[in-house]
Amino acid sequence: MHELGVVFHVIDDVLDLAKQNDVKHINSVTLQIGTVTGIVPDYLKECWNWAVSKHDETKDCALKIEKIEAITHCEDCGNDYNTIIYGKTCPKCKSGNTYLIQGNEFVIKEMEVV
Repeated sequence: MHELGVVFHVIDDVLDLAKQNDVKHINSVTLQIGTVTGIVPDYLKECWNWAVSKHDETKDCALKIEKIEAITHCEDCGNDYNTIIYGKTCPKCKSGNTYLIQGNEFVIKEMEVV
């Protein structure tokens, strides 16, 4: 389960930001997560709820997740399509000359603080 390592990394980052800005408590953290990152949101939330209780600054800190759909671009015909449904092969021209343009992101978007 790599979600626990991801959670530790995010908490370290937000704690560093909190310290730099004299923040006493972090109420929530919003993450943007692409659908092809391999991260399972339910596992991430479980790990998050356990890990935030270990720091005074993050006790009861909510995790908000915004899903970013995976979109692939076909270089042959210019079509953009849903990667989850069609994979690497363009549904319009059947070309495999494609690349992912979004959906692999993992971004700390924002923190709500006191």
